[in-house]
Amino acid sequence: MTLNCLIVDDEPLALELLESYVSRTPFLHLVAKCDSAIQALSVIESEPVDLIFLDIQMPELNGLELSRLVGNKVKIIFTTAFEQYAIEGFRVDALDYLLKPFNYTEFLRAATKALHWIEMLKSEASTRPVPQSIFVKSDYKLMQVQLKEILYIEGLKDYIRIQTEDGQGILTLMSMKSIEDFLPADIFIRVHRSYIVNINKIKTIERNRIIFGKVYIPISDSYKERFTELLDKRAIN
Repeated sequence: MTLNCLIVDDEPLALELLESYVSRTPFLHLVAKCDSAIQALSVIESEPVDLIFLDIQMPELNGLELSRLVGNKVKIIFTTAFEQYAIEGFRVDALDYLLKPFNYTEFLRAATKALHWIEMLKSEASTRPVPQSIFVKSDYKLMQVQLKEILYIEGLKDYIRIQTEDGQGILTLMSMKSIEDFLPADIFIRVHRSYIVNINKIKTIERNRIIFGKVYIPISDSYKERFTELLDKRAIN
């Protein structure tokens, strides 16, 4: 299993060190490095992130505040020079707390702990009953949408559009991240910051694009690895 990770620190030297540690760790893939929590929020919304190595003392928005904003969507390992934040760090359900300066052995131990924890959570999620439908608000109505009828979901700023097999496009006020967290991950896969597709409905892939009739959905580099892994699991050997 590969964890997509984000490193967040306002000190350039700390970012460089963390980046070198991530590059040495086979099960970590660096999505982005950010010098502020504000920048990190934007990345979390648009890119697949499993784990954040997060500094605490930063201007504008500190690491503890960011952790409260993302909640349980992303797991966090705090990296800080200030020991007094340890208790508060664990109160926001951080997986670990690395006190600067820390070496690669300490980093790897914390990262491995995160890997095992996330593997366990995903294993538990896979045994839960799969929902058959969702209810969404559209045009002042509450509409039931069968998951098996969804072709793809498109992000449109503050809205998403759910495209179904019958040609209906349902607009609802929701973020891509919110709908992605709800949908079964073995069926619905994000292939671009603006698109989630139902893998059961894919018939043609051409030049890094998924084709639904006259609609061409791009597969971005950030999501290509996970998409390919899911396809490989379904491939006939």
